Amino acid sequence: MGRFIAIVIDSCGAGELPDAKAYGDAGANTLGNCARKVGGLRVPNLQTWGLGNITAIAGCPPTDSPRAAFGRMSEQSQGKDTTTGHWEMMGVLLQKGFTTFPRGFPPALMDAWLRLSGAPGYLGNKAASGTVILDELGEEHLRTGLPIVYTSADSVFQVAAHEQNVPLQTLYSWCEAARTVGKEYGLARVIARPFVGDGRGKFERTYNRRDFSQPPPKGTVLDLLAEKGVRTVGVGKIPDIYDRQGIADSVHTEGNADGLRKTAEILGSMAPGFLFVNLVDTDMLYGHRRDPEGYARALAEIDAALPSIVAPLRSGDLLVLTADHGNDPTFPGTDHTREYVPLLAHSPGRAKGTDLGVRESFGDLGATVAEYFGVRAPRGRSFLGAVA
Repeated sequence: MGRFIAIVIDSCGAGELPDAKAYGDAGANTLGNCARKVGGLRVPNLQTWGLGNITAIAGCPPTDSPRAAFGRMSEQSQGKDTTTGHWEMMGVLLQKGFTTFPRGFPPALMDAWLRLSGAPGYLGNKAASGTVILDELGEEHLRTGLPIVYTSADSVFQVAAHEQNVPLQTLYSWCEAARTVGKEYGLARVIARPFVGDGRGKFERTYNRRDFSQPPPKGTVLDLLAEKGVRTVGVGKIPDIYDRQGIADSVHTEGNADGLRKTAEILGSMAPGFLFVNLVDTDMLYGHRRDPEGYARALAEIDAALPSIVAPLRSGDLLVLTADHGNDPTFPGTDHTREYVPLLAHSPGRAKGTDLGVRESFGDLGATVAEYFGVRAPRGRSFLGAVA
């Protein structure tokens, strides 16, 4: 038993899924459209791994001798949000998507939240961009101390508060209450959105963000690993997404650079086990803000860090790069896009990768993790034999 490393490049979609039109996402391709918009990606390491073999990417052509196995994974669950995508990776298939609130949250939910949380009231309660709503309501929040509540096209209850107005632990307790109340409404996740700044147009969200997901059903791959004594280390928002269920160690990060550095440091001394990493900046800072130039820079940053992450790998280790959904920065709106996700699997013992094709489910990743550690996944088809 060695180390299995799965790195999720948040929102790094690889082309529209067959049902994308039903989600309003026909034509979405986060990697392809972003590359075209900026005149080509600069990702030489990922290019040699075979990223350009997955979908057409300007600046990242396909290679005849990829150093990693490559393919795409299809999402079978209903939805295109963080929780749905990550849960499917670990064996949870949602036949019905979480509830969304395009017109804001119903009065009964908000009243129950106020009673349970003790919050003094709220501003907003509508679907909005996280940066736009700070421009709109940030100054009123500073005057009144009332938290800003908003949602998006995803099943998410977001609570924003200035770090000098509301202590972080108070904000987190309000979010815990929202998760409790929201469960009966089919709410997937609550996000604490602390911010700083002193005026209109000058507010900035911080990395003290926390996600409060509903706990996944019992029996995920993470649960099975824990039962066998395999330690899972969750980096970034991974522990929050699974409500820490099956996660032995949690590592907080402040952006991709910090997450990449900590991943390399952990691998320098980590015993056999599962290292599960989420890199959030591609989604939070650039996808939702429709910033293809920033998205391209974030991908280049990940690419440049790959050698430091690969260097500590040992014989028998396996490193997989993938994503949880799309968020095409060239697409209308500010929400996620329904897409395939890339799949790159690197093994130090293999000089050349192979074509993994189009996988039927994100659950194929979890099935591969499970087989690697000698347990049986609840669903999915392992590709371990093609990459180990």
